[in-house]
Amino acid sequence: MKKIIIGARGSKLSLAYVSKVKNLILQSNADIDFEVKIVKTSGDIHQNIKISEIGGKNLFCKEIEENLLDKKIDIAIHALKDMESIEHENLTIGAYIKRNDPRDILVSNKIKKLSDLNKKITIGSSSRRRELQLKKINKEVNVEDIRGNIDTRIKKLEEKKFDAIILAAAGIKSLNLQSKIALIFESKEILPSVGQGIIAVQCRKDDIFILDLIKKVNDKNTSLCASAERKMLQTIGGDCETAVGGLAEISNNNLKLKAQLFSDSGEESYNFEMTGPEKDALIIGKTVGQKLLDLAGDKFKKK
Repeated sequence: MKKIIIGARGSKLSLAYVSKVKNLILQSNADIDFEVKIVKTSGDIHQNIKISEIGGKNLFCKEIEENLLDKKIDIAIHALKDMESIEHENLTIGAYIKRNDPRDILVSNKIKKLSDLNKKITIGSSSRRRELQLKKINKEVNVEDIRGNIDTRIKKLEEKKFDAIILAAAGIKSLNLQSKIALIFESKEILPSVGQGIIAVQCRKDDIFILDLIKKVNDKNTSLCASAERKMLQTIGGDCETAVGGLAEISNNNLKLKAQLFSDSGEESYNFEMTGPEKDALIIGKTVGQKLLDLAGDKFKKK
């Protein structure tokens, strides 16, 4: 029996993702013995500091990727939205797990519909994208920084430190907390983060055994959508403070990518969408990214 070490963060959500990937792999290859190694990342250690102040988007992946490069683990499990758009040259995402719900949701006892956002309320979020998108719905909304895993954030809400918290639907659903959802934002209201709802299975580029193993759990449509979204993000550049949303969807072999970029000041936003053959996912991603840069002009500085 082949032993494989999976590396991931120690949160309930990360471990739910690990369990999902393990079960999928075992369906096509039952002769595997898995060991899970918990890796503490910079983002987990510095939970009381704004992500932008720690510096860099790769805060939830860096240490896991280092374990992969040092051959301490064989497979890394990430939430795709936490990953840099440009991977380390010796690593690759060998599989994208079929996408969960990509939308953003509110957990709240006070807000049940979009019109409830007309009140002066306080919403907890650590995302600049979400903050600016909420303020487009109603500029009176007060958004305050919140960090920690889903349980920690819900506890802060129950302690009445916030009127609502905004989270990814995928995380809530993966933990079977659907009953907590008060409001779901459609993508026309709030465009999700690039890669939201997708689990990425990463390995070393030269590990042929693992690559062959995990490609069996790759979802083709999810892979194409992720490629388009990540290419758009790559084209724009930017860092963890860049407020950008993007969502690709496939229908009848055509891929539609919708994207939104905010100016550096956050006062203006630029939207663009493009549809084309799914095989042109990377071209669509690059074109949409370039178009957003053209629309923003000097209002957005590529980092």
